[in-house]
Amino acid sequence: MHPDEREGMMGSAETGRLRWRCRRGMRELDVVLVRYLERDWPTAPAAERAAFGELLERQDPEVNALVFGGLDPQDEALARVLECLRRPT
Repeated sequence: MHPDEREGMMGSAETGRLRWRCRRGMRELDVVLVRYLERDWPTAPAAERAAFGELLERQDPEVNALVFGGLDPQDEALARVLECLRRPT
């Protein structure tokens, strides 16, 4: 297998895992998280990708407060991710 093919398969597996982690208890979060994954994550810098992964580790109420404006992020990369999440389609 060519290294580029292997990297593409790993990227697809990673995207699949992230897509699964985007499934939340709130439909509104599902929509904005999946939209970021499809629209922005493929070209996001490594720091933003890591921040998105860390965001997905948090509990739904905290994610909701961050995304919809109740909490301010302390991390610059997370702030950029949240800007993308809040941007209309």
